[in-house]
Amino acid sequence: MQEKSKLRLALELFWVFFRIGAFTFGGGYAMISLIKKETVENKKWIHDEDILDIVAIAESTPGPIAINSSTFIGYKVAGILGAFFATLGVVLPSFFIILVLSFFIRQFESLKVVKYAFTGIRAGILALLVKAFMSMGKACPKNVISYAIAAAAFAVAVFTDVNVLFIIIASALVGLVYSLISERVGKAREGEEK
Repeated sequence: MQEKSKLRLALELFWVFFRIGAFTFGGGYAMISLIKKETVENKKWIHDEDILDIVAIAESTPGPIAINSSTFIGYKVAGILGAFFATLGVVLPSFFIILVLSFFIRQFESLKVVKYAFTGIRAGILALLVKAFMSMGKACPKNVISYAIAAAAFAVAVFTDVNVLFIIIASALVGLVYSLISERVGKAREGEEK
């Protein structure tokens, strides 16, 4: 009985991530707001705070963020079967679209209507990225160190050629050191008050 419900949940994960993969242009970051809407708001499979953790982990591990996110969410919701079906669901639409487009793109890329369509798609992608940024910003801790880490990471990413992985590692280390220092200071103050 439990296997049937896991399979049913895994198939539901497949369908949700298939739709996300089929109707989101612009890659993983553009998908984040749709993933959040479907998994947190509509299905209530995970919590709002989980999205930030999942995105951080997905960004820190090798591979595309959408695939990593779908795998983590699928595993959290329905174990290995859920991870498999969620990943398959998010990958299949892109695979089929790229397969079909590969036969026709050379013939149509010079058409003005196609160029204009891609201009509109890029504008829509930018809006999705901004929305994902805003929703993730709301869930981030609100303190001076968090803002400083975000600003420094942004500046290094935009104005240097430093690999993003090193920026993530450095941000994690600064956050860890800050948390450890804050914890020690808090314990010292508690000791003084007693």
